[in-house]
Amino acid sequence: MDPTGAEPASDRPQPPEAAAPVSCAHCRATAATPPLTWSLAVEDGTRHYLCDTCARTRLRGIEGRLDPAWW
Repeated sequence: MDPTGAEPASDRPQPPEAAAPVSCAHCRATAATPPLTWSLAVEDGTRHYLCDTCARTRLRGIEGRLDPAWW
């Protein structure tokens, strides 16, 4: 943080790219924009989307990676 208490711009969440096509990181399904039912993970600054079917299939693994503070 700077002396004014504001977060540096690099630490702020960035909005998704406007109207950028996305693809599922597992099955490669595509969509014109990220549907609300898709899951988004950010790993090393890179966005990874999972379609709703793949996200449901991998739900236990996704939950297992959450910080204990979520529970």
